[in-house]
Amino acid sequence: MESSLSVSDSTAELDGRSKALRRVIVEMMEKCGRGHVGAGFSLVEILRVLYDDVLKFDPARPKWSERDRCILSKGHGCLALWVMLAEKGYFPQEELFKFCKTGALLGGHPEITVPGVEASTGALGHGLPIGVGMALNARIEGSDYRTFVVVGDGECNEGSIWEAALCAAKHKLSNLTVLVDYNKHQSYGLVSEVCPLEPFAPKWEAFGCAVREVDGHDVEALRSTLAALPFDPQKPSVIVCHTHKGRGTSLTHNNMKWHHKTKLSAEEVVALYAELEAE
Repeated sequence: MESSLSVSDSTAELDGRSKALRRVIVEMMEKCGRGHVGAGFSLVEILRVLYDDVLKFDPARPKWSERDRCILSKGHGCLALWVMLAEKGYFPQEELFKFCKTGALLGGHPEITVPGVEASTGALGHGLPIGVGMALNARIEGSDYRTFVVVGDGECNEGSIWEAALCAAKHKLSNLTVLVDYNKHQSYGLVSEVCPLEPFAPKWEAFGCAVREVDGHDVEALRSTLAALPFDPQKPSVIVCHTHKGRGTSLTHNNMKWHHKTKLSAEEVVALYAELEAE
């Protein structure tokens, strides 16, 4: 049984806000010269909805005990995370344009030295086990904060992801939600060619999770799906978000050359900005 949505189903039109967020990512690339553009672009709507509509947080108190925890386990997608955290006030906007420079606050993967970052990630497969621990801690402490972990599809090749899923199901962690950025690509090829995941949603179900699938670029669909949490009061929730790597411009769309990009030509910058003009 294949997933009920396919890559071609992720066709939602990008609104002005989604384009504007991607424009900031392009500006970071233009000024800083490197970054994982494909992963950042595919994550924008997922992170946008989480930070705009779902998460409980206070940028003035990054370690507030009652905050919801959000872990970007696919740490190489951090361009999108940096844009969201800056917008919400965790650090000044000008930090975005020092990205990966010597002595800068922001590096190429999330680190807990950055306000708003819950776990240092980048070595794939680590974020979900950490999230399971946080969700268990909330239960032990009697706290009502929730934990959200964003993982990549290529990352789901890691055995630690499935060990964590088994543990979360065993402990009935309904306060834990996993969002999979299912863009069907990983660093050196299609997921279906490198290490196929299908049947993907049924895998999570077999590991004891309550699962829903959604177009990961459809803001309203993401909002309504996240509003229904938990999907089962006795199980962790998993949202398989069908996305496109590099979604947002024809230059980057499903183009593996943009998995990690070093330096943009003047022509590329002009083309990217032109396609991302906010309405």
